[in-house]
Amino acid sequence: MVNWGTARRPSSQELPLTASYRQPGVVLTDRRFTVPLDHADPSGETIELYAREIVGCDKADQDLPWLLYLQGGPGFGANRFIGRQAWLGRALEEFRVLMLDQRGTGASTPANRQTLPLRGGPAEQAAYLTHFRADSIVRDCEAIRPEVTGGAPWTVLGQSFGGFCTVTYLSLAPEGLNTAVITGGLPSLDAHADDVYRAAYPRIARKVAAHYARYPQDVQRVRRVAEHLLAHDVVLPNGYRLTVEAFQSLGNVLGGSEGSHRLHYLLEDAFVPTPQGPALSDAFQEEVQGVLSFAGHPLWALVHESVYGQDERPTAWSAERVRAEFPEFDAAKALTEDRPVLLTGETMFPWQFEVDPALRPLRETAENLAARTDWTPLYDAERLAANEVPVAAAVYHDDMYVDTEHSLRTARAIRGLRTWVTDEYEHDGVRASGPRVLDRLLALARDEV
Repeated sequence: MVNWGTARRPSSQELPLTASYRQPGVVLTDRRFTVPLDHADPSGETIELYAREIVGCDKADQDLPWLLYLQGGPGFGANRFIGRQAWLGRALEEFRVLMLDQRGTGASTPANRQTLPLRGGPAEQAAYLTHFRADSIVRDCEAIRPEVTGGAPWTVLGQSFGGFCTVTYLSLAPEGLNTAVITGGLPSLDAHADDVYRAAYPRIARKVAAHYARYPQDVQRVRRVAEHLLAHDVVLPNGYRLTVEAFQSLGNVLGGSEGSHRLHYLLEDAFVPTPQGPALSDAFQEEVQGVLSFAGHPLWALVHESVYGQDERPTAWSAERVRAEFPEFDAAKALTEDRPVLLTGETMFPWQFEVDPALRPLRETAENLAARTDWTPLYDAERLAANEVPVAAAVYHDDMYVDTEHSLRTARAIRGLRTWVTDEYEHDGVRASGPRVLDRLLALARDEV
């Protein structure tokens, strides 16, 4: 065994391009690819992409069609499944699966507070990050597809932001697609970030109200934590400063199938008695920092609002500006008026670059991105209207993260797209349902139902 404490760890360039190994029922192969940072300059700087190929043990020697999985986010690496978890077992019945770590995520060339200073100052870092949107991700997919499939088109499964990328794929390179399957990820084709958040805040309020209806005792628990944070300066063990606004952002978990239950269990042991009086428990603080910290996915914080940038208008901290139009989210005011404290959802605020030690060094970079006025369109309405690729999409009714009305409008704009609108699942339905969501969407795309 190599002792990495004294030996030099090999760089990714020194590692083998492929390495295969087994988990229960599957064979996995690590794949690495080199692509241009800027696809408009193919001879310029390059970055590395990592992907994991997965095939069933019983089909490892077969010539199978490919399914490319595009993870939600932006800024998250692909799921690290063990064996045939979630939807993967259904996919492996007929596909080889490629789990791609989109540029900047997972084991691909990273983009975080440690690596971005290599680019230069905040302006240079922001310019670099303009290459980490859906259009670049799609061009990455097209760059690696010939090597993976031999040039054959593949089926793409896009979850959440991965669905946004899939709609961009249908706009930029539909010839690369055999079939497109989208779950919780039909974006508005033309909405500005302000439109997205004006639609989002009422949905967030409904999710919080539903949580309080399920767990009415949490109304007082949330109020008690908010009161404590307004009166005390709380710094979590990792250096995260837990303000009342930061605490409210725990509401982001409410968009998942287990989120309400997870939040309830988190709140039930928030306080412990101490010689100085009640204090937030170590267990509560430890779990909260795991939920709130962006250390594992800083790219999400940096580029989240830019996924809605498509013209000369800056995003300009849209979620923060639009929140001012919804004073019911003011925690201090809710406490004064003896109302339940509303939590927030999938929103990025400038103060998060002050309270989170993983983001503090990137505040100016984020400001540069928020001020940009040269975003290019991500979707081609004319090409989508003439689409010939079989497409099916699950639209989760009252999805906390992606507006249902926006999704259905886009569905009508993509020729031939079939929708399955359901309130049986939350935003993570493709994972939580096991094989059911993927199986139904494949059947819809194939006109089997």
